[in-house]
Amino acid sequence: MSRLGLSVLTIAVLGLVACNRTPAPEATVTTPASTPATASARAYTDQDISDAYIYLLSRLLVLRQQQLDFKEGFKWNELRHRKPGGVDWPNPNLDVAYSEAWVAVDENSCTIVTLPKITGRYYTVQFLNGWGETLANINERTQPKGAGEYAVCLKGANVQLPANVTRIDLPVKYSRVLARIELGKDWDEAVALQNKITFRATGSPTPPTLPAVPDFAIAKPPGVEAFELAPAVLDSEADLNPGMDAVRAKVLAIAQGVKDPQERARVDQVIRDKALPDFFKASKILGHGTVRNQWVRPSTVGVYHDDWLTRSLVNQGGIWANTMDEVVYYKGGVDADGANFNGDHVYTITFPKDALPPSFANYFWSVIAVDGTSFRVLPNPQNRFLLNKQSKLEYGKDGSLTLYFAAEKPADAPEGNWLPTPRGQDYRLTFRFYGPKGGVADGTYFPPPVIKRS
Repeated sequence: MSRLGLSVLTIAVLGLVACNRTPAPEATVTTPASTPATASARAYTDQDISDAYIYLLSRLLVLRQQQLDFKEGFKWNELRHRKPGGVDWPNPNLDVAYSEAWVAVDENSCTIVTLPKITGRYYTVQFLNGWGETLANINERTQPKGAGEYAVCLKGANVQLPANVTRIDLPVKYSRVLARIELGKDWDEAVALQNKITFRATGSPTPPTLPAVPDFAIAKPPGVEAFELAPAVLDSEADLNPGMDAVRAKVLAIAQGVKDPQERARVDQVIRDKALPDFFKASKILGHGTVRNQWVRPSTVGVYHDDWLTRSLVNQGGIWANTMDEVVYYKGGVDADGANFNGDHVYTITFPKDALPPSFANYFWSVIAVDGTSFRVLPNPQNRFLLNKQSKLEYGKDGSLTLYFAAEKPADAPEGNWLPTPRGQDYRLTFRFYGPKGGVADGTYFPPPVIKRS
């Protein structure tokens, strides 16, 4: 899914130096050579190992989720409609009804997407590749005709389509789909529309043979075994971003090096002592994000270009993130004084009348609280996991809006303005602005600081 003054600078430096797009130079580690494989392996440094590992983690996280999906019962080109309100994944968006699929196409087949007429609420059908990069969105902003049929095809495929079907070309044969429909006030209508979105394949595309990856926990990524799997993992899906040849070469060199037991032990130690600490430090500011008012705005989301660090961080903390023209996320983990949010305390955030959250979103906004390890929402007796425009919010006499975060409702807090947070637990906040506009769209806006009251 941040410090004031000197603290902000310290964290930013740690994150950027430890894990940057351009690796920092480092002296090659020298230890007694025992075999040609070991000697060859020492052509790379500890920093190279860290960079290569974090780069590879993007793909491993997607493969991990893909394995879990098919174990759950996913079938190629078959859309699965999720029941609204589900929270069993990192950073869930509880404002929408989700539908999900894995799509396979080839030179002789496409997948037909049928969209119903949807008005007055946000929706999109998002396609991503095997590295978590957004390839396309189908909605009224990208396709003015809105309702109708769309053929998702492999670029260059020789497929005859009816005249009324809009063709959308993808650069890959296999993609992940995440469709979202805003729930709004009328959940029944949203679910009815959700169920009218359908997929059907033309032809019989061949599903891929995927490399098996260990079923690791989000908070505990694999160690040196990541490099043992690396050749098959890289072969299973090309990285479409330019400029990745150097880091991919490091991955393959290390994969060759770990065939030697001595080098394998060294690489595993570097992953534990450097790569993972580098990665978790960088998560505090989402790699290359900007920090103001103790809120972090990512430098990019959904389309990452050469920023493989941010891609891996997003895939870990909120896989399938969309592009910043669709949604902008702000992450917060500390209060105005730089202390971690904790459920033992009461916090508030106040938006002035002339800068209320709806003024920065064409569609909707919301805020959720998640734990800082697995990024899941925090259980509470009220089963209340977000605040948004449907929360029966009450405004101050001056038109301002104050939100409250606490284990028990503060005496002066309106019920609808309070998000419960468990005692004794650190947590983070995630703000979403869908259909960003104004300062959220251009990057000049940041939410007000969160204030600890007690």
